[in-house]
Amino acid sequence: MNAQSPLPGTTRPRHAAKKMTPGRLLCMGTHHKTGTVWMRKVLHRISAEQNIPLMSVYRARKLAQVPTEGPVILVNWSSTFPQELLLHPEARFLHVIRDPRDVLLSGLRYHLISGRGNEKFLRQKRDEWGGKSYQNYLKALPTRRDQLLFEMSQKHDETLREMLTWNYRHPHSVELNYEDLIEDVDCTLFRKSLEKIAVPGLDIDKAVEAYHAEALFGGKAAPEDRDAHQNRHVSGEAGRTAQWVHDLPRDVAEIYLERYGAALKTLKYEKNTKWVVACREAEPEPEPTADDISFAG
Repeated sequence: MNAQSPLPGTTRPRHAAKKMTPGRLLCMGTHHKTGTVWMRKVLHRISAEQNIPLMSVYRARKLAQVPTEGPVILVNWSSTFPQELLLHPEARFLHVIRDPRDVLLSGLRYHLISGRGNEKFLRQKRDEWGGKSYQNYLKALPTRRDQLLFEMSQKHDETLREMLTWNYRHPHSVELNYEDLIEDVDCTLFRKSLEKIAVPGLDIDKAVEAYHAEALFGGKAAPEDRDAHQNRHVSGEAGRTAQWVHDLPRDVAEIYLERYGAALKTLKYEKNTKWVVACREAEPEPEPTADDISFAG
């Protein structure tokens, strides 16, 4: 994960693909912190309620286990589907991305508090981190600026590259933005997306009910209605969009612009570089108190 190496340059079209023929394989692709927990809950609910098999597919050999008849739900939470599935004539894709700046902020918050059993990479230890795990090294950094820059060069860089690697001109994919989904309170966008891919045997009405039941604007609006894992991901932000305007310090935003400004344009989140001035100047880091020093010891 090297933020300085060239980024992929896939162009993202402004409009979704034209009307497509039905296909029985409903494939959902997301990326880290782009609504993955939400979509996982939705699809598992659909699977259980409609008795539709659900499988994760990251390797081509897994395709041999896919049922040959009836609807099937196939998921990949980094959108790194094997090429054989991407070319499969019956595969229809829903692909979700999110403003990368909000992915950075949401990722940092989650990685500081997550149980390491939930994300394998948080347990990884490296010599250059003094033998610490990703999470422990992140926690040990002295300032939030340091934490943001570390996160930016590590998991965030990997996630953004995955977003850019996706083929946005795939003829059988419906492209979705988290920002639109979280505002889809009447479920119109989700319904239209399912109607577009037209998976035979999928009850769209029931699928939309599952979508609403698992949404922060629906059945999961109250923290007590979510499980602990969901609440760690939401982390008080309640799916808020454009967090970067208030939470990304100007000096970090300038570094982000240098590294990923072109990526924001490719993904249609910005048209120019003027967004940086919307970010607030960084506030001085508080001096450690006597209690902090005592606790640290």
